[in-house]
Order: sequence, then C-alpha cells, then structure tokens
Amino acid sequence: MMNLWRQVLARGRPAAGGRAYATQQQQQPTFDKILVANRGEIACRVIRTAKRLGIRTVAVYSDADADAVFVREADEAFRVGPAPSAQSYLDVDAIMAAVRASGAQAVHPGYGFLSENAAFVERLDREGVAFIGPGTQAMAAMGDKIQSKIIAKQAGVNTIPGFDGVVRDAEHAVEIADEIGYPVMLKASAGGGGKGMRVAHSAQDVHEGFKLAADEAQSSFGDRRILVEKFIEEPRHIEIQIIADSRGNVLWLPERECSIQRRNQKVIEEAPSTHLDADTRRRMGEQAVALARSVGYTSAGTVEFLVDKHRNFYFLEMNTRLQVEHPITELITGLDLVEEMIRAAAGLPLTTTRQSDIAINGWAIESRVYAEDPEKYLPSIGTLAKYREPPHARCDSGIAEGSEISMYYDPMICKLSTHGATRDEAIAAMSRALDRYLITGVTHNIPLLRDVVGSADFGRGRITTAFLAQHYPTGFKGHRLTPQTAEQLAASAAAMHFVREAREVASGATRARYVLVVPQLQDDGAVARLEVGMALALRSPAAGLQGQATEFAATVTLPGGAVRESHVALRWDVDMPFVEARQTTAAGGAAAELTLQFLDPLPLGMRVQFLGTKFDVEVLRPRQHELLRFMKEEERLDTSKLVLAPMPGSIVSVAVAPGDVVAEGAEVAVVEAMKMQNVLRAPRAGVIKAVHVQPGATVAGDDVLVELEDA
Repeated sequence: MMNLWRQVLARGRPAAGGRAYATQQQQQPTFDKILVANRGEIACRVIRTAKRLGIRTVAVYSDADADAVFVREADEAFRVGPAPSAQSYLDVDAIMAAVRASGAQAVHPGYGFLSENAAFVERLDREGVAFIGPGTQAMAAMGDKIQSKIIAKQAGVNTIPGFDGVVRDAEHAVEIADEIGYPVMLKASAGGGGKGMRVAHSAQDVHEGFKLAADEAQSSFGDRRILVEKFIEEPRHIEIQIIADSRGNVLWLPERECSIQRRNQKVIEEAPSTHLDADTRRRMGEQAVALARSVGYTSAGTVEFLVDKHRNFYFLEMNTRLQVEHPITELITGLDLVEEMIRAAAGLPLTTTRQSDIAINGWAIESRVYAEDPEKYLPSIGTLAKYREPPHARCDSGIAEGSEISMYYDPMICKLSTHGATRDEAIAAMSRALDRYLITGVTHNIPLLRDVVGSADFGRGRITTAFLAQHYPTGFKGHRLTPQTAEQLAASAAAMHFVREAREVASGATRARYVLVVPQLQDDGAVARLEVGMALALRSPAAGLQGQATEFAATVTLPGGAVRESHVALRWDVDMPFVEARQTTAAGGAAAELTLQFLDPLPLGMRVQFLGTKFDVEVLRPRQHELLRFMKEEERLDTSKLVLAPMPGSIVSVAVAPGDVVAEGAEVAVVEAMKMQNVLRAPRAGVIKAVHVQPGATVAGDDVLVELEDA
C-alpha cells in the first residue's frame, strides 16, 4: 500500500493541512521530459512530482542501482557507470551522454552529487538544456563558504566572526583560532552535510582536526580548502527556505529547526521552531530574501543560521539546492517545492507570488532513518530482509523489501515525516510511526530517534546542537528502562507470549504464571537482569485471533517485591508483527498506550522492539526460572587488545607499526565509509604486536586491524 504522501503526490491533493495544487496557473506547460541526475529517495521524490505534472522522467543509475526503486519508477533509465559515485553519479560526461540520448529538456539534480556543481550547469547551458536550480553565478557565489560570507555581509546579513580568506595550512589555522578565540569551527569551504567539519577547543585540536577536515573535504567535494570561524556555543541550527522565480519574485517560508545533530549531520528536524517569535522569524526571512536578491537567485534554496539563546542569529551558509529536510516545509505550507523549482526553471512564476499568502499550518517533524548503529554512529550495510513503512505518515524513501544498502552511498533509508495541528500531536504521531516501522536485515537508528522524540527535553523544546552529546555523554546505549516502562514491557510481553502459545499449540488455558527477565543497562555500562513476576488471567475469549482484542487481568510483582494489579488489552496487527497494548493499573491514572514489535522467537522468550530499542526478554515458567539459576554464564570474548573495524570501509591511513609503544586513546588508523572518516584509537596502552592492514585496503565490519601485545 502506498503511504499517505505518495497518495498525495499521485492524486494532486494537498499534504496534511495544505492547499490543493490544481490552479489554472499551474496548467501552463513546463517541460516534456526531465532527467533526474541523482539516486535513491530524492530521485523518487522528483519523479513523483514530475509524473503528477504530466512530465516524462529519465533516471540514471550505477551498476549498484540497476534494480533500484527509482529506476523502475522512471519512464526511461540509462546506465552511467560502476558503483563508485566518482565513476557514475559524479561523472559529468556520462550524465551529459544520458541527457543527449534521452532528449531530456531539463535536469533536476536533487541534492548532493552534481546539485551545486557550476561546471555541470555550464555544460547544460551550452547544450540548451535547462537546469532545475539556480544559475551558475548565484551557485558559484553561494557555494563557496568564504565568498558567501563576504556577500552576506555586503547584503546586510548577520554573520559569525571569523577569517574571510583561504586558510593556508594547519599552522595558519592555529594563528586564526588564537586570534578569534576558542572554540572554533573548521569546515570545508565547498562542503555541506556535515562533511569536512570539526570543532576545535585548543591549538592541538586545530592541528589534528585540520588534516581530517581537509581530507574529508577532498574526498567528498574535490576541494581541500578549509575556513575557520567562531563556534557559537549552545546554538540552535535554524534555516529559512526561500523560493524565487526568474520574474523577480522571492519569498521566504517558515523556518525549520535542525538542531538535533550528530557529527554536524541533521538527525531530527521540525517546522516551525519553538525558539522563534514572529519578529525574529520575519527578520530572518527578510535577510534571507535580501541575500537571494543580491546574487540574482532563482529556484529553491536555503539560508542557514545559528541562533543563540537570546535569539541573536548569524548567517551560516546558503545551500543552493533542495534540502534533505524540505518535506516538513511542504507539510506546514502545502507547497510542493519540486514543482516550484520546475516552474522557475521553465520561466514561469511561482504558484503564489505574495508573501502574505505564506502561512504556518500546524507542526511537522522529520526523522532521518539511517542504516547505522545508533550506539556507535557508524553505517550498516546489507539487504533489507523485511521492510514495511508505517501508515499515516509521509515516507520519502527509495527502497523496498529486498533492497541493498550499499557501502558506496549515503546510508539513508527514509525521511519519515509526521504532521499535526500542534507540536504535541506531531510528536505523538512520530512516536507511533517509529514504533510501527519494520526494518530487518540491517542495523538502523530507530532506537535513537524514538528515544529522542520521547524525551522530556525534546517535548519541552529544550534543544541545541549539543542535544545528543549532552543527553548521551558516553554514547547512546538504547532506551533506559524506568520502573514504569519495565512494568509495561513485562506485562505486554507476558500477554504476547500467552497469546502466541494459544495460537501455536491451541492451548485452552485461561491462566498462566511467568517470570520475565528483562535486561536493564546500568550507569557503568553493565547489564542487570530485572526479574518481574507475572500472573495472567484471561478475561476475553479471543486469545490468539488476529485483529481481535485479548484482555487480561495481570498481577505484576516488581523487583523489590512490590505487587501491582493492572489490566492489559492486547491486539495483534493482522498483517504485521505488531502488538498494540493498552495497560491500566488498579491505582488509576491515564492508560498507557504502547506498541511492541515482535522480531524473533528465542529458546526461552522472544526478541521485541519496545520504545525503539530491541530487548531479549526471557519468559519463564516458575520452575524454569528456578533451574536457570544453575546455568553457567557464557564467557565474553576479550577484545581489549584488538582494534576492530567498526564498519565496512576502506583504510585511509595507518599510524602505527609492530613494536611501537602507544598510549591509551592514541590514533592507530583512519577508516572511511560513506565519505566520512573515523579515527580508530588504541583501546589501552601497550606495544603493537601486529598490523593486518595497509592504506587503501577494504575491510569488513569487525575485521581485526591491529593487535597489541598481551598486557
């Protein structure tokens, strides 16, 4: 079944709370055929709007994407090279050959790849092919962070203190940082997406970070230039979307809050922001428009700002393309930004040309669902064994069950967006959607996303760009069960186990007693075993029947001996492995509405996903629980003298050799995956025994890279 947003695009209806698109103005012709010079979800996104407008579409694909969803959805498709992006999606000659062969009149670049490549736009111009984006002059001016900052100052836009020229080397960067004052931000002049960015709190940090940032910048953008500017502490990352046509119309749209980030990459965004008032919003919007007008900007673009706790705002950069997080702007305005881009490229006016027509309708939140380990923030590759998108949410994705998550590209699975009349409604909808998102075959970051949106500080809007670092100072380890959530998990898992038994062995039992052993993470990182006693009495005859409610009276014996009475109503989803539970305690209060996702059976229980996190719950009969105490625990593998590859990738550099003496935390190697470089450090002090890799080698996850001598 298509999700809600795909139905919206297919039928030409507005997004939640939005306006319809079918105006007489929009019936004017644009293009007959568009080539999409991108892949994945953004290619699907552009193709769907083009189809709604009656425009034929052309996809380009690498060998790794030959069977991808976006290739199937396009009217035509052309191979442009092997899997590495430098030999396919970044190969201008190959893309131009596809443009000529297909007869496409225009090219939409999506984001990333060639979306901000002025030389590519010039090639299109020479061949009379329209570029669905800004002109080369505006792109060149705003695509360079050093030049864009100078232009922003001249346009009257607030800017961050920093050095406006090119930084020669690490020593020069230290001189600048000493003059500006720490902390400072090192970032790629030609970059974006968090690549080529490092925060430095000392001269030593600048020395170490400069090379890493420059190497990432070269790998991602082919440009090693780095700029240095003051790092604004406790900032919020808030951006203004602008749209402009070639007839002089430039509009600003309500802001997006993008402060929930890791490694300077956005994780959760929302629109509007809880931090801005109407006056600040207007002033930011007017400055964004002034900047766009100063460079003759057309198409969609985004002006990004850092905003401090006093609502002082500073220009960060301008992205001369469609942003990843554009869906939430569409949800609160009803505009289709891809359509606005197509119209602007065709020389037509925007669908609305009056600023007064732009209003905020409700609230929207976007979660970026990635194939990555949320505890290590490292990408995961593999095949999507099971994949089901949640209902009643907008899912911008370009994959399906059986799709491959490749090491060659960004590991994004989906941009999951929800809309509500209020922020609380949007958060509640996001929580439900994350709970009902089924992904197996790769590790994913839903546990982190669910924990963030369910946190008290996020609910109150208390967020900055340091949110993740402050809330997970030692890294995210999964949901930390509270006495309340442990009880909810135990009661619902016991009821689920009872229903599974009833379905599988046709048991006529109406009562059962269990001891549930639930893992609980401690402050020191150790895992404790919470033992919860459960006595269930069936109160309805529907046990084991899909789609029908099964009700239980439950007696819960909590750790410490406290006994609570509760009522559990359980409902299996007919088509998917979800259990919806409603739990009410005898003490009264609001009923807990929760979702358990059944993942796998275990010899003595089950693996479930609860509040985003996977739990291996042992469900034992009382006698089994007694006997289990005599079982010897399995010994854990000692990895204290090994440096393992945290994910598949390639070795950029090796800093040690056999016989070297290293301190704990010393750099031993750098591994790159998905264009991000990760420094691997010695787990303890010692002597290097063996080095098993060399620069340029390809490694798999958990490969042994370096060994230390026995202590």
